[in-house]
Amino acid sequence: MSTAIALDHVGVAARDLAPLAAAYERLGFTLTPVAQQSGRRRPDLPVERFGSGNRCAFLRHGYVELIAILDPALHDNGLGAWIARYAGMHILALAMADEQANLQRLRRAGVPVPGVAYLERPVEQGGPIARFARLPFPDAPEGRIQLIRHLTPELVWQDRWMDHANGAVALEAAILVSDAPAESAARLSRLAGLPVEPDPAGGFVLVLPGAAGAAGPRAPAMETRVRILAPEGLARVLPGVPPPALPGMAGMVLRTADGNRAARRLLAGLPAREAPEAAPGGGLLVPPALAGGAAVVFAPG
Repeated sequence: MSTAIALDHVGVAARDLAPLAAAYERLGFTLTPVAQQSGRRRPDLPVERFGSGNRCAFLRHGYVELIAILDPALHDNGLGAWIARYAGMHILALAMADEQANLQRLRRAGVPVPGVAYLERPVEQGGPIARFARLPFPDAPEGRIQLIRHLTPELVWQDRWMDHANGAVALEAAILVSDAPAESAARLSRLAGLPVEPDPAGGFVLVLPGAAGAAGPRAPAMETRVRILAPEGLARVLPGVPPPALPGMAGMVLRTADGNRAARRLLAGLPAREAPEAAPGGGLLVPPALAGGAAVVFAPG
């Protein structure tokens, strides 16, 4: 299959991982251990240790990556440039089933992808190595937009990391903002190999059809979305959330399994607010100041 299938993950970036992780733990997420990444700067170069590292909140469908610079003396894989723009959401990864078929499709479409970018990291200290095949869209102004295939999904989607006190079970949507939404939407459409549609809030939406196991070994088949909004559309969908940059990645929607009961208990006393247009049935919006610069919406399921 030579198109994107589902929303795999989003990534929130910061200079320092510890306070970013602490913020997400306060929001009720169970996080994986700290893991430093390795990869190739180009497909023809050897694997080297990178200065970037992460902790992740794995869901039944998809996950949220928290990424920062662990060793500034090493190659940061573009992370420093992102953080110089703003701290917040900079990664949007769409699941694919076949990296070679998608690479050829992108090249036929004129996208200058040099090849498959492989990345790896230990699952935990001294543990097995998780490996990933990626196709980043070169120099996308929105951030790191890419296709991804997990080569070792069973190593990262483990039950011990998928039970969250806030009840989150699925990454349902990513929300981007752009002063040229048609251009940003066209770029995402080329990456995904799928058409975009008009978004009810203005701008565009990329609908990903989903498939069982597409974003986690036991992930259900579910439709996921990437919304590309103008600033005025963002104000409707994420009230009170300013654009982090133009273009940029503003936030995410996470579906819960309990009608948001656990999330509401956890967020009691915090400045969360209702976001009726963020998801079907509305949602509870955590402002970027409490979530590392990214808006987090809990949608009742």
